[in-house]
Amino acid sequence: MKYARQKEILKIIRANTVLNQEMLQELLKERGYPVTQATISRDIREMNLIKKADENGVYHYAQQEFFVPQDDLFSSNIVSVDFAGNITVVRCQVGTAQAVCTMLDSVSRPDIVGTIAGDDTIF
Repeated sequence: MKYARQKEILKIIRANTVLNQEMLQELLKERGYPVTQATISRDIREMNLIKKADENGVYHYAQQEFFVPQDDLFSSNIVSVDFAGNITVVRCQVGTAQAVCTMLDSVSRPDIVGTIAGDDTIF
């Protein structure tokens, strides 16, 4: 649900001039995602959305140039996930572990203390 909602947020901000969280909340509700302001705030932070001025100086939400939707990053690059005691081992496509690891590090979760990435493996 979260990834689908975040994907919808990207569609919304690409197609509309979203001025504030209240407007985004209303647009999400119209599309079947009734969420709280707190949820929107977390999504904005996790997605690294920014407020950017258009040619008229009006600030609106926009996506940073380097943002990759999390579900796309995972679905296209994670090969497998295994568990060894209290360690999770994530196997990735060759050369993508660092990018996946960076995304994992940006997620605020108390159960993820830290990550270590090689070329195709994350611990």
